[in-house]
Amino acid sequence: MIDESLLNSLSNKEKEIFKKGLEDLINQTYVIENEYKKLNESYISMQELFLQIIEVQPNALWVLEANNEIFLQNSEATKINALLPYINTSESTSEIEHEGLYYLVKVTKQAEKTIVSATDITEEKRRERLASMGQVAAHLSHEIRNPIGSVSLLASTLFKKVDIGSKPLVLEIRRAIWRVERIIKATLLFTKGLQLNFQHFYLDKLNAECELSCEQYTYSKEIDFKFDLPHLKINGDFELLVLVLQNFIFNAIDAIEEGENESGKVTLSYKEENTQHAFYITDNGKEIQNKNILFEPFKTTKTKGHGLGLALSLQIMEAHNGNIELLQDVKGFKISWEKTDDS
Repeated sequence: MIDESLLNSLSNKEKEIFKKGLEDLINQTYVIENEYKKLNESYISMQELFLQIIEVQPNALWVLEANNEIFLQNSEATKINALLPYINTSESTSEIEHEGLYYLVKVTKQAEKTIVSATDITEEKRRERLASMGQVAAHLSHEIRNPIGSVSLLASTLFKKVDIGSKPLVLEIRRAIWRVERIIKATLLFTKGLQLNFQHFYLDKLNAECELSCEQYTYSKEIDFKFDLPHLKINGDFELLVLVLQNFIFNAIDAIEEGENESGKVTLSYKEENTQHAFYITDNGKEIQNKNILFEPFKTTKTKGHGLGLALSLQIMEAHNGNIELLQDVKGFKISWEKTDDS
């Protein structure tokens, strides 16, 4: 507040100088206020940009206070906030397994804040695990192949020499050898990769192969097999398609064996659907226990099996530009692939 007596004591010239200084001060205040507004707007803009940068990050990101309370986080972080208590912020880099998933965690200190990022590396770990398991499986398959070949040759010789009463036992040995040889073949195909050999053949040729496969497979229940493939010329890798159908037929047999029914039924049919060929395989056996791991390599819910059949089958059908779907209305699968110009 200006002292009035002091103001009255000033000369006119001093009053003009004082007035001019006051006006300059007011104008400068407006300038400072405008600069402050611009600075505040710039700060808000930078803050929004910072938030957007955090939000677009594909990994979970937290900014923590000195007491480890959350100062800022993106939407990916909110999805896995349960992971945060397990993170050791004193380690710059670590890997954490949480609820079946793997995360690569990185921690950075900045002033009084701690920046924590968590990247889901589950798929990468899965590929590493599969590669390692595949190498072991391929090595074992090579090691087993030679002795199995010898046993198979000896079994064939033995079958010719034993009496009629012992022949069923030798047949069981041969079936077991055939099953091991299939596992070796499937393992090597899965680990080494597929090389398709396209050729023209008639679908009904697969009927005979499926029937022969059932004769080689061991099961105890009464099972009615109905293989109904038409005399239709198509183009594909015959040997690999046989392997796919065998995998699903054997899975159906195993499901019937593990089911409560005293007998079972397995059907294989074909439909031509627009631009696709489609096999339908159904059975009345035990329901699938875990649909989430159906095509996961080396995983199975069956009491027998190596967990490669469906994974390899999917690889084969994808190589044919096709797919495998679980049916919803009945227990079974649809195996489809795109027609080519000559099929």
